[in-house]
Amino acid sequence: MSALPAAPAGPPAEEPIGVAVVGAGYWGPNLVRNFQGSPSFRLHWLCDLDRSQAERVLGGYSTVAVTDDLAEVLADPRVGAVAVATPAGTHLDVAAAALRAGKHVLVEKPLAATYADGRELAGEADARGLTLMCDHTYCYTPAVLRIRELVRGGDLGEVQFLDSVRINLGLVQRDIDVMWDLAPHDLSILDFVLPDGVRPVAVAAHGADAIGAGRSCVAYLTLRLSNGGLAHIHVNWLSPVKVRTTIIGGSKRTLVWDDLNPAQRLSVFDRGVDVAAPEELGADERQQMLISYRSGDMVAPALPEREALRTMVEEFATAIRSGRPALTDGRSGLRVLAVLEAASRSLAEGGVMIELGEDDR
Repeated sequence: MSALPAAPAGPPAEEPIGVAVVGAGYWGPNLVRNFQGSPSFRLHWLCDLDRSQAERVLGGYSTVAVTDDLAEVLADPRVGAVAVATPAGTHLDVAAAALRAGKHVLVEKPLAATYADGRELAGEADARGLTLMCDHTYCYTPAVLRIRELVRGGDLGEVQFLDSVRINLGLVQRDIDVMWDLAPHDLSILDFVLPDGVRPVAVAAHGADAIGAGRSCVAYLTLRLSNGGLAHIHVNWLSPVKVRTTIIGGSKRTLVWDDLNPAQRLSVFDRGVDVAAPEELGADERQQMLISYRSGDMVAPALPEREALRTMVEEFATAIRSGRPALTDGRSGLRVLAVLEAASRSLAEGGVMIELGEDDR
């Protein structure tokens, strides 16, 4: 078996990485702003099929070049990295072309439109020794970074359950259901914060189309975790109120994240249920075991104020320079796609529990 090609050497630490953004629609302008504001990058190109839209994003005094020709961008030797912010159905073609041109690639979520497409991108990046990163932006918020520290550091104990609610009066998408629109956020966060060795092993999904849109506008996902825990995700386009909450219950403490409460986004409760009986008791004896309720303090960890996209951009630069996988690398994007495809299958089959393969965990 021939050895994989060595990863291209990144630029010296003091030299910015040349980057191009492909896509000037909804998300592209946010990437443009953060790449322009980062000392780690120098933005050379904004590419979009609608040149006038790209020009509006940049304004009249920008030195960044505009083109509607991706080949022109990929032929520029100054460009070492490409950020893809185009519709999910185009991610495979655009990102694969960039990887084949020797560019490191950042892809807006989801990584691709299908698991097979995502696997092709991940394999292409691995074979060429290039960085492939998925822009799971929520993972880089101060709140989620702190949650990751608390969960993976053992502060909560063993994860027993996760309950996430992401509902609002949202824009009904034309090409995807609410699960593919909103659940990638929650699934990427789950993948990001779970300790090593704990992963979803099966998923069941139920959905409803109350307004006749032709796709589910309300959906519930239930995931079994490899440690016996359970995760539940509720996504909804039809709620008149906006709710963004996640509760993570552990054997020691429980964490509550309310993303719409800037005064207290995180709360950690030293409250829970204790069982006063040895683990080795038999089933009949367990019925007699004593249950006690622990009611300790609540702590609200202080969080820094920092834009998630700025942190994500710096993580992309660090991954390129160091050669290590990004915190939300292509494989993490692939795991999210695996759950979404299994959930779609469950939805089509009436909510049955679908097992995830070993490669999907």
